[in-house]
Amino acid sequence: LPTLALSADATRGRTPADLSVTRRAVTASQWRAGLAVSSWEIDFWGRLASLNESALQSVLATDEARRATTLLVVAGVADAYLGLREVDERLRLAQDSAASQRESLRIFGRRFEVGAASRLELTQVQTLVTQAEALVTQLQQLQEQQRHALDLLVGRPVAATLAPLPEPLAAWRLPTLPAGLPSALLLARPDLVAAEHRLRAAHAQIGAARAAFFPTIQLTAFGGTASDELDGLFKGAGRSWSFAPRLVLPLFDGGRNQANLDLAQVRTQQAVVQYEQAVQVAFREVADALSARHWLAEQLQVQQQALAVQQERARLSRLSHDQGASSFLDVLDAERSLIAATQQLTQTQRALLSSQVALYRALGGGSASLSFPQP
Repeated sequence: LPTLALSADATRGRTPADLSVTRRAVTASQWRAGLAVSSWEIDFWGRLASLNESALQSVLATDEARRATTLLVVAGVADAYLGLREVDERLRLAQDSAASQRESLRIFGRRFEVGAASRLELTQVQTLVTQAEALVTQLQQLQEQQRHALDLLVGRPVAATLAPLPEPLAAWRLPTLPAGLPSALLLARPDLVAAEHRLRAAHAQIGAARAAFFPTIQLTAFGGTASDELDGLFKGAGRSWSFAPRLVLPLFDGGRNQANLDLAQVRTQQAVVQYEQAVQVAFREVADALSARHWLAEQLQVQQQALAVQQERARLSRLSHDQGASSFLDVLDAERSLIAATQQLTQTQRALLSSQVALYRALGGGSASLSFPQP
């Protein structure tokens, strides 16, 4: 659009005698006020429209990058929350195991006092207690780290104010992904939308580079009043105007316009490649998230069966030891395996939930049917 400005200026100067038409030194003043249009370019060839379109697409691409960052933060907060809840549950299981081992130590201590248990068995039980307590301290340290990570992502301390979970992670249910979803769902991903806007911006730059080969027409105009005295500036006889069109046709520029056009075309090709790569990354991330969700569900079933077997093994080992049919080493090994199985199962349950977060992010924020479940 043309720039319309209120203009007021004054000029006073002296012309020496040898340069004056009258051969006498002249001192003159000029006062002028009015509205001015300064160098307005008529966009016959669409150069300015192309530049405007390119700038608009760049703004839209930047806004999509902001949305992508927001989505990344949302997914990061969700994953950090899951990590904290995983450690909370693992810590609870480890504390329960440590309490059970301390009770076993108390019982074997009494047995040792009455001669019903050997010192070797007592030290073996003490080993289980120390291992369980060491695991508790490790998980307490990890819990503090997870709280700090969550506070950092949220931007304020929130981890310490979270209420305990009313149910374990195993009770959380993920929404099922409906079959037959179109691949067009990926168009909601902000990185794909941003890549598309960058491609459009690069294509608009080609139009601007081509228009540089054509003539440029600029208009400069002024309308107002002028006088050689300030008190006569706004009298009717002082009306003044000027109109100055300017046409510039490039003839020789050392190949600059052609180089700019070539550069714009190369950048457009580069934007096409970047868009294709963004599409490929989107498909890969969705495939990875779906694959992780499927195989983690399979692993979870296997580990649930393994945990049931370890629980039965620990029970039978204690019965066998109490009846004198086996040594306490069998009980010790069964208890260690049971603790490891419970910890591993909780980690897999968290990994399965994290795969849903990854799927939510890979789909560009998902939809109402794919939203992350509320704990």
